[in-house]
Amino acid sequence: MKQGSLYEALFQIGALILAGIIVHATYVTVIRPNADLIQEQQNVLQQTDENFVPERSVFIILRDFEQETCIILMLWAIAIIGMKTQNTLRERALIDRRLIQVSDGMSILPEDSRNYARSVQALPEKERDFLLPRAILAGLHRFQSTRNIQDVSSTVRDICDTEADRMETELSIVRYIAWAIPSIGFLGTVRGIGTALGQAYQAVSGDIVGVTVSLGVAFNSTFVALVVSIFLMFLLHQLQLLQDRLVLDSQNYCDESLIRHLQVPEKEARYELEGH
Repeated sequence: MKQGSLYEALFQIGALILAGIIVHATYVTVIRPNADLIQEQQNVLQQTDENFVPERSVFIILRDFEQETCIILMLWAIAIIGMKTQNTLRERALIDRRLIQVSDGMSILPEDSRNYARSVQALPEKERDFLLPRAILAGLHRFQSTRNIQDVSSTVRDICDTEADRMETELSIVRYIAWAIPSIGFLGTVRGIGTALGQAYQAVSGDIVGVTVSLGVAFNSTFVALVVSIFLMFLLHQLQLLQDRLVLDSQNYCDESLIRHLQVPEKEARYELEGH
């Protein structure tokens, strides 16, 4: 588990650095040069034709530093979501496998717990750390030690609840990114409006180019940030849905393939009912 946490931390750092390099290189070589060229052409046309209405260009909408930061954070979050989705799908693949070799009508006695646990213990070390094998092994060990079916059910449920809480906690970084992106967009809005107000004297004299450019910064940054945030929240919701289904299906698997086959010898069951 510690190695997995270290790998995830290194992956997140590497993904952020790679996203920053790719996006910044794209901005320097493609987006900003094209945006400057289009903006210059539109300024010339505005000065020569008072009725000219500039078309909205994708390059101009994306040109500013706030939008660049939002896109970097978006790609970083997508990388994290993609990694966790891949891990969840790997865990879910175990649900389709027969980890406990027990048929309908067969019973598992406390003395048999060790034998049934061997097939799960034979899994590769990485797969043994998944939710379903951990829940099965914990349930079998609990049944062997306590010889109580209710204890097994509680153990499985506790492990699934703990895993759900862990998954929820690990998504906090993605939620923070989804919250930070609109905030960065609003910073661009404040910067653009502040710059436009500083150029108000030019608009009074008839030159409104500077004001319109600054207002474009204000509204474009918010627009891009909100679109990116909505897209990220959709991906995050899909990942949460997938993880919740994994936990529920793992618990159902244990109920159907393990707990309902458990059986305490009749003498022990009668002894427990008598309150001893």
